Amino acid sequence: MVIGETVNLTPIRELVQKTRHLDPKKLGVDSFAYVDISSVDKDTKRITEPQMLLVGDAPSRARKEIKANDVLVATVRPNLNGVAIVPAQYDNQIASTGFCVLRSDVEQLDPNYLFYFTQTDYFISHLTELSTGAGYPAVSDEDILDTRIPLPPLTEQKRIASLLARADRLRHLRRTAHDLSDSVLQSVFLEMFGGPKTNSKKWDVEVIGEFVKPTKQMNPQLLGRSDFRYVDITSIDRQSKTVVEPKLLSIEDAPSRARKHISANDILVSTVRPNLNAVAKVPKHLDNQIASTGFCVLRPDTKNLTSEYLFAIVQSKYFVDHLVKNETGANYPAVSDGIILDTPIPVPPLSKQEEFAGVVARVESLRGRMSEGERQVEGLFESLLVESFGG
Repeated sequence: MVIGETVNLTPIRELVQKTRHLDPKKLGVDSFAYVDISSVDKDTKRITEPQMLLVGDAPSRARKEIKANDVLVATVRPNLNGVAIVPAQYDNQIASTGFCVLRSDVEQLDPNYLFYFTQTDYFISHLTELSTGAGYPAVSDEDILDTRIPLPPLTEQKRIASLLARADRLRHLRRTAHDLSDSVLQSVFLEMFGGPKTNSKKWDVEVIGEFVKPTKQMNPQLLGRSDFRYVDITSIDRQSKTVVEPKLLSIEDAPSRARKHISANDILVSTVRPNLNAVAKVPKHLDNQIASTGFCVLRPDTKNLTSEYLFAIVQSKYFVDHLVKNETGANYPAVSDGIILDTPIPVPPLSKQEEFAGVVARVESLRGRMSEGERQVEGLFESLLVESFGG
């Protein structure tokens, strides 16, 4: 099926029911699940960990009533495709006014078919083109409702949705396997070293700054080449803790914050909003590149500290809690490099750290093979989207 050719295009508004704004106090309960923009996982397209709030604590944006099988479309930053379908457990709950709530008229439009349509390149690019506001791009509910959707017969919609759902489950299983490998590493770390907060194994405790080498700020012009890879905060995938899509910039286009020189195996720790734990280890292909001054760059002195051990530490709840406790700024919470460098951590013998590094290497090798499988499954899903909806 190709959009605009073989199937009629119908505005979404003609195929959905009216939804309503509702003050949570009128739900007739003491508390409710509140789905805000951060509750939607933009990778899995699922609602994760909505806040449970007392009705008296409801924020002013908590006004959109949602029901099972509603499709939520974030109106802010449509390029990020914050969409989800409401599962039965969140029936009759409340979402943020930052969502457009699409409730299918099930005699015309299958909810799952609509859900997968909202993930197409066509839908994303259409809304992105309509978005307004340079710093906070957004679309209106009307923009979304006016978007035209291919409308084959209901039986065909259900067939397409079922096919995509099977491919989607494969994607989820692959991601679950990746998450399990994370759990394995966390378990091995705790078994070998204990928790960094309690330090139950009584390792020596030192501040991080004692075991890292000095790093430097430098103008990218001093790299001696015409362009460079720039790692800023948005380059960090907080879920996988990896650098994704660093920007290739010419020296002339370097922003003023592009000043932190990085090397392979450096640990990057975002100093802004430390609760988000935006951390990553610099891969080999980004050796001798530049990162934002919004990072603290930790370069382990390998005579005392392995990068694998330190990377595990900076992902720990202990480390995050320590930074959050010391952050400043209500609207833009941040910590200084000094706070990070002064964080006390247990320091086990280097031999134990190297043993852990060996386990990490084996898990990373397995992840590499898994990632290839993930790419293939992701490619299958994207191909099915294109085949089903065109573009």
